[in-house]
Amino acid sequence: MHYLNVLFFDIYPYLCGTVFLVGSWLRYDYGQYTWRAASSQMLDKKGMRLGSNLFHIGIIGIFFGHLFGLLTPHWVYEPFLAIATKQKLAMAAGGVFGVMTLIGGLLLLHRRLSNVRVRATSTGADILILAVLVAQAVLGLSTIFFSLGHLDGKDMMRLVGWAQAIVTFQGDAARSLDGVEWIYRMHLVLGMSIFLLFPFTRLVHVWSAPVEYLTRRYQVVRSRR
Repeated sequence: MHYLNVLFFDIYPYLCGTVFLVGSWLRYDYGQYTWRAASSQMLDKKGMRLGSNLFHIGIIGIFFGHLFGLLTPHWVYEPFLAIATKQKLAMAAGGVFGVMTLIGGLLLLHRRLSNVRVRATSTGADILILAVLVAQAVLGLSTIFFSLGHLDGKDMMRLVGWAQAIVTFQGDAARSLDGVEWIYRMHLVLGMSIFLLFPFTRLVHVWSAPVEYLTRRYQVVRSRR
């Protein structure tokens, strides 16, 4: 059991991170024709808008919630936010965005499997990554029920300690998870696996988010005569 703990929570994070970064770089260099979202909206718009909007809003909220919640040092918010309060906020926000991601993901997955035209243009990787994201949303929502049993925030701080130990390259990060429920461990492993799969799926289009559109100047397409 100790060896599995070391493998999944000391070694596996760096394996996934390396594949995520190097794999994305190599795909950008050698597979730019596949570097796209591969949207199927032109094939059939039915059910696309609701499912896509729910899924993307939900998953963006979850991503940034995890990013700031896990990697922000405790001393930053300690003067004005108690650990127990932070956990309750995380449960509430995670619940809302998690339900949005789950419903949107299920709608998109059902559409991709049941729509003949969309199914014909879908790859195995398209279906796999969507199914994995839906499964991760289910696991994430399931952790809320476990968190209700201990609202003091201690388990959350163990997860925070592990995440910060990993990104700062501290040894024996897995020890931070001692006493953490199995559901959180499964959620972590599947989450890291998404980064492992990232370079081989359509998720690479996340790197090309059109953020520059917010700051670029307006383009005049035709005069107003």
